[in-house]
Amino acid sequence: MIYTPNQPGAHQIMGVPVTEIAPFIHWSFFFRAWNLSGKYDGIEAVCDCASCQTSWMQRFSPVELEEAEEAVKLYKDAQEMLRRFRDENLISLNVSFGFYKAHSEEDDIVIQGDEGLVRIPTLRQQQPSRDGYCYALSDFIHPQEDYIGVFANTVAGGEDIAAQYEAKDDLYTSILIKVLCDRLAEATAEWLHYKVRKEYWGYKADEDISIDEMFKVRYQGIRPAIGYPSLPDQSIIFELDPLLKFEETGIMLTENGAMYPTASVCGLYFAHPQSKYFGIGKIDEEQLEDYARRRGRSASELRKWLAANL
Repeated sequence: MIYTPNQPGAHQIMGVPVTEIAPFIHWSFFFRAWNLSGKYDGIEAVCDCASCQTSWMQRFSPVELEEAEEAVKLYKDAQEMLRRFRDENLISLNVSFGFYKAHSEEDDIVIQGDEGLVRIPTLRQQQPSRDGYCYALSDFIHPQEDYIGVFANTVAGGEDIAAQYEAKDDLYTSILIKVLCDRLAEATAEWLHYKVRKEYWGYKADEDISIDEMFKVRYQGIRPAIGYPSLPDQSIIFELDPLLKFEETGIMLTENGAMYPTASVCGLYFAHPQSKYFGIGKIDEEQLEDYARRRGRSASELRKWLAANL
């Protein structure tokens, strides 16, 4: 089945309020960034109530209690910083996305952009999935006319604020801001994907799941990010610039394909109901040569981009 976007070819760049994104923050990853690995479900309900907090603390063993108390402090400080982000306009959350006609040519994805064709060679996983098949992202695009989405989002301003606190030797607040901005970037990607499924692309307009279910990927479609296991070649990001207009979105690309601000996410949208996340694994020299040929580059040049997969 082909899922035609509600607005095919429409590229949009827009800002999103912090209040819209905050509910999509995955707090477990926030705590893990501080080396707190406990489960703190329900923490949002105890921070404004001393008796509720006391009752909540009773679920933890004496060994876990110190980390739980630290988690509460971190959560309270994060909520206060989110309030400042909102009320003082300290940061801006920007998103860029679009939906384009596309088709697959063997292991390549060919996108019909506004400024010409964009070819995305993909790699096939080296160990089969549970169903016994070795997937490539191109498998989730039809060989004839189909559609693909592209996206990028960023948190602008956070690194400047963090640097100001660093200059005052307030490393805790500086790190808090950086970690929170990273979480807001991921939360924005989650929020945007939700809006894509329900509205902007609309291939699953009747979706009715909670945010917790979204965190568990209980929805149709995927959004593999550039540089991640199923799309490991970071240099692919340069091919997406004509589609996403990085500079207009507030994102600068380094010569190594990294995004600045670092609290940024970029990737592709697939609507195919059987699309799934996977890792490529280690490829051999023959596969590297084939990929280099399809990429239009030398194998030696691509070694640095695929070092983790060789």
